[in-house]
Amino acid sequence: MTDVAAETDAPVLPLLELSGPVPDPVSDAPALAAAVEALRDASGPVAVDAERASGYRYGQRCYLVQLRREGAGTFLVDPVTLPDLTALNDAILDAEWILHAASQDLPCLAEIGLRPASLFDTELAARLAGYERVGLGAMVERVLGHRIDKGASSADWSQRPLAPGLLRYAAMDVEVLVALRDHLAEVLEQQGKLEWARQEFAALAAAPPPTPRQEPWRRTSGIHRLRTPRQLAGVRAMWERRDALARQRDIAPGRVLPDSAIVDAVTKWPKTLDDLAALPVFGGRANKRRLPLWFGALEEAAALPDDALPKSSGPNDGPPPAHRWAERDPVAAARLSAARSAVTAIATRYDVPVENLCEPAAIRRLAWSPPEPVTDEAVVAALRDSGARPWQVDLVAVAVAAALRTAAT
Repeated sequence: MTDVAAETDAPVLPLLELSGPVPDPVSDAPALAAAVEALRDASGPVAVDAERASGYRYGQRCYLVQLRREGAGTFLVDPVTLPDLTALNDAILDAEWILHAASQDLPCLAEIGLRPASLFDTELAARLAGYERVGLGAMVERVLGHRIDKGASSADWSQRPLAPGLLRYAAMDVEVLVALRDHLAEVLEQQGKLEWARQEFAALAAAPPPTPRQEPWRRTSGIHRLRTPRQLAGVRAMWERRDALARQRDIAPGRVLPDSAIVDAVTKWPKTLDDLAALPVFGGRANKRRLPLWFGALEEAAALPDDALPKSSGPNDGPPPAHRWAERDPVAAARLSAARSAVTAIATRYDVPVENLCEPAAIRRLAWSPPEPVTDEAVVAALRDSGARPWQVDLVAVAVAAALRTAAT
């Protein structure tokens, strides 16, 4: 992929400074009313960002909202003391919201009443434009010729009061978004991709809240190394006990017990409490006190009858993992290889990441269970049903259909 940001000759400047003083957090009703009035009376798009504490707290709750609009300035709103920001939403609903990596922030913003009618995602725009490094810091440096400090991106935003350095960092994130949006919109228009981006943004804004996974324990990192239903039952039991404890204490589950420790325990399946304590992590002070909790989960999984064990794949997993296709269905494996090659060739031609050109899961579903017969029209319908946008369907449907037909002969 070509990094189109190389066109700028602007020197990399010292650390970018805010255009004004760091604003005080908006944390009570009078301050919120003033922010609402100022933002409503201002004009132009609204730069929006959100800070979470997922590495420290349970869930994806929003702990700070940053907003900036020409004529109003920057506001740092505390949703801990102001959990309902519907009035703020109403004040800026007519504006285009500019976010970076919107899919990460939109769910937590919706929980506090903030839902855009239209948006511009600078990270997604950068991907479509062909940039290789699309993080906010990298984009600001390459596109705007400035450097911003991203060292606080993994800070604990749930702490109160927030340190002045964190408030400065938060304000800086929305300081640069409008200029970045304007540059990327110009690049996309020059490339003939602006309409693609508009369709992507509209889909993001209209997307419903993500549905909870039926079996979230299957997302345990390293679970792919486990082979037997009994081992999966062990992961499920330990994950569920960890999740209940993390929820109760409002702590990120990984800080209670890392995924790697769960997989290690299930792989070795200790026979006694002492055996479990001998494993890495479990011998630590906190988990040593919880040994009966973890060992009890393993005993519970060991006692399950065979018909109560989890299946090898979950209810929403779709086709089996692609690396098993050659053994289970060689013809499907050939279809998948051909379809992937076709999509990759198109992605290369237009300098767009494969995953943004067409959702990989949609291609896997088509290759595993293709329509009968495999016509262009049938593939178009299948891609639309999977949520593909019109620009994606226009680019890949005919090529994917041809690849599926060729692989079947």
